[in-house]
Amino acid sequence: MLSKQLKRGAAHSLAIIASLIMVIPVYLIAINALKSTAQASSMGIDLPTTVQLDNFGTVIEKGKLGTSFFNSVLYASSATILGTFLAAMAAYVLSRNRTRLNRFLYFFLIMGIALPINFFTLTKMMQVTHLINTKPGIIILYAATQIPFAVFLIYGFVDSIPRELDEAATIDGCGPIQLFVQVILPLLTPVLVTTGILSFLGVWNDFLLPLYYLNNSANWPMTLAVYNFFGQYQQSWNLVSADILLTILPVVVVYLVGQRFILSGLTTGAVKG
Repeated sequence: MLSKQLKRGAAHSLAIIASLIMVIPVYLIAINALKSTAQASSMGIDLPTTVQLDNFGTVIEKGKLGTSFFNSVLYASSATILGTFLAAMAAYVLSRNRTRLNRFLYFFLIMGIALPINFFTLTKMMQVTHLINTKPGIIILYAATQIPFAVFLIYGFVDSIPRELDEAATIDGCGPIQLFVQVILPLLTPVLVTTGILSFLGVWNDFLLPLYYLNNSANWPMTLAVYNFFGQYQQSWNLVSADILLTILPVVVVYLVGQRFILSGLTTGAVKG
């Protein structure tokens, strides 16, 4: 009994330490975003003597965060919808038809989770297709990079859906597309929401792909806008902190709203397959 209590206490202590490690940087950013330039120069943990809310207005105006915010929303939402829908279709077909070829294709797809991106080949492909430095190009890139993990999650979840539903829908006259859209897709809602949220967060936080393939500042997402802003105002830590806080705030809100879907989708689907 004592051993169990000690283990539980140790686990709680580790959880608290891990939480502090994650929360402290966010706390520093939040309080320094409200300080004056002089007070924020040391990036201390002390509270601001006077709250400087105008820092956020300055950042939005000088850092052009309005345009970058809408670009990030466009890239993250479009790539998430496109990648998740394509992954759902692929996972359904691969899971329901367990042939050797489909098994090979499944493992070939999920290899993308671990394998690094070949930027040389990808750059050449983007140039040939004239998608480099374009919004559709970066959306397609993001959707493609999200598909391997999405297929992995959804593939396991499809196994929990009885095959009898497919047979009953087919007997009622449903074609393959109608079967998938009207019968299967609504049942995949938990894992689709999970996949969508994780994809959205991944795209929103990405820095490398826009850096390589978006040269026009009008197409920059918020991650590149923060990078550029830091280069110009690296002595003004209050403005840099306000810029970072505005960038991570949507991510925090999305995660807090969807965390219960993430947990349910992962535990239901990822253990299968």
